[in-house]
Amino acid sequence: MAATIPLGAARALPPGRLHDATAEAPWVRRALIALAALFLTLFLFVPLAAVFYEALRQGLHAYWNALVEPDALSAIRLTLTVAAIAVPLNLVFGVAAAWAIAKFEFPGKSLLTTLIDLPFSVSPVISGLIYVLLFGAQGWLGPWLAEHDIRILFAVPGIVLATVFVTFPFVARELIPLMQAQGTEEEEAAIVLGASGWQTFWRVTLPNIRWGLLYGVILCNARAMGEFGAVSVVSGHIRGLTNTMPLHVEILYNEYNFVAAFAVASLLTLLALLTLAIKTLVEFRTRRELGEASEEAVPAASAASPASAVSAATSAAAARPATLHAHAPSFGGESARDGHPAKVRGPAAAADAQDSLGWTS
Repeated sequence: MAATIPLGAARALPPGRLHDATAEAPWVRRALIALAALFLTLFLFVPLAAVFYEALRQGLHAYWNALVEPDALSAIRLTLTVAAIAVPLNLVFGVAAAWAIAKFEFPGKSLLTTLIDLPFSVSPVISGLIYVLLFGAQGWLGPWLAEHDIRILFAVPGIVLATVFVTFPFVARELIPLMQAQGTEEEEAAIVLGASGWQTFWRVTLPNIRWGLLYGVILCNARAMGEFGAVSVVSGHIRGLTNTMPLHVEILYNEYNFVAAFAVASLLTLLALLTLAIKTLVEFRTRRELGEASEEAVPAASAASPASAVSAATSAAAARPATLHAHAPSFGGESARDGHPAKVRGPAAAADAQDSLGWTS
């Protein structure tokens, strides 16, 4: 593995030679790369190629006919509809939960954090059975729902509920560490400068979390379209009504209609690859913006004096109303009601918040 040399000799080596001395041997790197490539080929690329091969084995005409068949179109529409409902719901909940956990201290905070992770540890089939217990004919709410002619199970509402349950941690789990790392200085500075709660969120908080939010939405959407276990329990497998694309693939495969099954599976695969491409683009943009921000921060910190920064923040605060709206929320446990401004832990936060709000002195 890595070469080892005495500590005294290592200190005497120049930086370039020290890196060479501690680096892995070339054959080790090549062996690890070859092993990873072999693993990906056997367990990822070959299965993906097999899906498309089986889907196109009888030609494009048979492939297209399998996709435009009425039951297949119904499954595609239902899958997209469920994702279109579940993802916005999880987006709203994820942002609200992440903001509450990252910005405030309250009783039950640890319990809320644990509950957010619950779908990661519970089998999707168990989550589907939970809704059967609640809304089934013999469930807790089943008789009342039957009396009022309300259908939850074996209908679209049950599929949406099951999908929301298994996908709601993705957005929150992406945003919580991001918002905790960013702190509350810019939000507090925005409130001191007279911004309302909505102005602070839309102009200060949201721009800082936009890439993490998009990343969580992408993952949530991918899981929503591909969910099988929970949906299979609550859907009833009714063709043309409650079958999503994964369920439709299973039915076609069990009927030995392999071409149609692999055709729908290939469409799911294309959606997954598209999601992966968007996810990669988001990661690239995030890394590039972080790199640009770090490069700009170093010369700015060395060029600007503390006195000038304080002067700029003070003049900006004087030029704008310093009192808060009565309904403005507090951040990080500090409030600014009754004429007492929230504590700001640095002039840089005030300047950043002023720029985000679009106010110039």
